[in-house]
Amino acid sequence: MAKVLLTGFDPFGGESVNPAYQVAMRLHGRVINGVEVVSREVPTVFGKSGQVVSEAIREVRPQAVLCLGQAGGTAVIRVERLAANIDDSSGGDNEGNTAGDRPIADDGPAAYWATIPTRKMVQAIREAGIPAVLSYSAGTYVCNHLFYATSHFVAANNLPIKVGFIHVPYLLEQAARKRGAAGMPEEVIARAIEVAISVIADELG
Repeated sequence: MAKVLLTGFDPFGGESVNPAYQVAMRLHGRVINGVEVVSREVPTVFGKSGQVVSEAIREVRPQAVLCLGQAGGTAVIRVERLAANIDDSSGGDNEGNTAGDRPIADDGPAAYWATIPTRKMVQAIREAGIPAVLSYSAGTYVCNHLFYATSHFVAANNLPIKVGFIHVPYLLEQAARKRGAAGMPEEVIARAIEVAISVIADELG
C-alpha cells in the first residue's frame, strides 16, 4: 500500500497546542483513498526539523510527504507552492536559535516548487465547503525551512517522492485567547487535510 508521510510541528511561540500536530496525529494510521497515513511530530527547530523528516522518509519510504504548519492569523487553509532557500527570522525557534538571512542549502537552488497537485487540492478543499487558497510564500521561519529541506533531500537523492506543505489556522481554542484572531475547528482542518491527501492519492495512481 502506498504511504503518505504526514508531519506536524510541536507547539511554539508560547502556545500549548499546535493544530498541525493535532491534525497529523488525528489522521495517523488512517487509510484515505487507498493510501496509508503515517504521521510524525517535528520539532519547531531550524535544522533539526529537516533531519527528523529525512530520517522518517528513510524509515517509512513514503510515496509523498505532506508537512503541516500553523499560520497564526490566517482564516483559511493555505496550500503552499514555493519553498525558498532562506532562513530569516529574528524570533527564535524552540531552542532559541535565530536565523539572519542565510541559505538553507549552500548547494541548493533558490527555490523548489511543490510537487503535490496544489491547485487540484485547493479546488477539492473548497468543494468540500472549506475555505482554501494557493499561497506563494511559506515565510522564512521553520515552516519554510522544513518545506525546502525536505524538497532538497528528495531532489538530492533522486527519490520518487512528491513533497508539499500546507499552513493551517489556529484552533478555535487558540483564537479565543487572541483579540480578533481567526480560528478553525480541528475537525474541519482535519477534513481539509483528508481531502488533500485523497487528491494526492489520485496522483499516485
